[in-house]
Amino acid sequence: MSKNKTAQNNEVYFVLFKKRSFQKLGIVCIGLLSFSCSNFETEAPDDDHILDGPLEGLTHEQNRRFLAGDVAFNDEIFFSQTGLGPTFVANSCVACHAGDGRGTPSTTLTRFGQVDETGNQFLHLGGPQLQNRSLPGYMPEQIPFGATFSKFTPPANTGLGFIELVSDTDILAIADPDDLDGDGISGVPNWNHVPGYVNIPQGAAEQNGKYICRFGKKGAAFDLLQQTATAYNQDIGVTSTFEPLDPYSGLTGDPEVSDATIRNVVFYLQTLKAPIPRNQNDPKVLQGKALFSQIQCAACHKPQLQTGYSPVQALSYKAFYPYTDLLLHDMGPGLDDGYTEGSAKTYEWRTPPLWGLGLSPNSQGGNFFLMHDGRARVH
Repeated sequence: MSKNKTAQNNEVYFVLFKKRSFQKLGIVCIGLLSFSCSNFETEAPDDDHILDGPLEGLTHEQNRRFLAGDVAFNDEIFFSQTGLGPTFVANSCVACHAGDGRGTPSTTLTRFGQVDETGNQFLHLGGPQLQNRSLPGYMPEQIPFGATFSKFTPPANTGLGFIELVSDTDILAIADPDDLDGDGISGVPNWNHVPGYVNIPQGAAEQNGKYICRFGKKGAAFDLLQQTATAYNQDIGVTSTFEPLDPYSGLTGDPEVSDATIRNVVFYLQTLKAPIPRNQNDPKVLQGKALFSQIQCAACHKPQLQTGYSPVQALSYKAFYPYTDLLLHDMGPGLDDGYTEGSAKTYEWRTPPLWGLGLSPNSQGGNFFLMHDGRARVH
């Protein structure tokens, strides 16, 4: 972490150093003994070698909210006494997103449902997510008879606030369902129903009561509030005012996680910094970048997008470089899992952002597990 950024975000990083090995250690000695803190410091990695950390330019109050969300995301572990389960996937957010990075085969999720776009017919049987772990005395969920399923590896979290702010107008401008420009690319948005607790922005595109969604492997979640509330409910098995149905019983329960906690985590995800490119002037990097465009990878993995207005000035009207078009593409029979979400076909997947990809081994045990389910390896 750069010295300038540490100075600007001193309050945040003073707390963060206690739980992360890459932060500088500061020791204040009180009493007769006096030592220089510098004698106890450890060298921290540069910002471009880590995925977590707040955006540059946050206010003091925004940094405070970021820290509150960071603590909830990275430190809070649920137990049966605090609402875990009785069936669940993990007992914390960080269990699937170490260092805000990508997940591994051991944290890969299973989603189950159906092959058409009429809506998941197995919600009353625990869908859409398989809770494959349980508390003592309970049985983990099983995939119901007749359901199709797919495996989803948890994605990296960084830069999500930028993606959330891409306008529907820009997404529709990129879409080309009939390949009218003849480049062989026919991306489409995922139109999906949105839960009532989501705030639909003025001017959002609408089609038969559905809205353009962008988060998740098939782009089925509308915004980070929906993504976060659903993750608490389906991953950890805890209820909230946003998602009040218990995944195990199907009954409405008292909130087991507060609105404040969920909104703090949403703000944390919105204000995580975007991955910082490394070695930008390295000849091999430049050669690879040119080849990437030459073979038309950039037709789907678009290098640059633009945010709209945000009350967080550090996010508002910013160009950013995620390498995605946020659209669904036909990936062929080899990637047809027979499962769908929203208006996506079973063989359609949202273009995953490629930024920060080189840091994936940091959270994947030193390896790369790519594609939506981690099936692709790099040797």
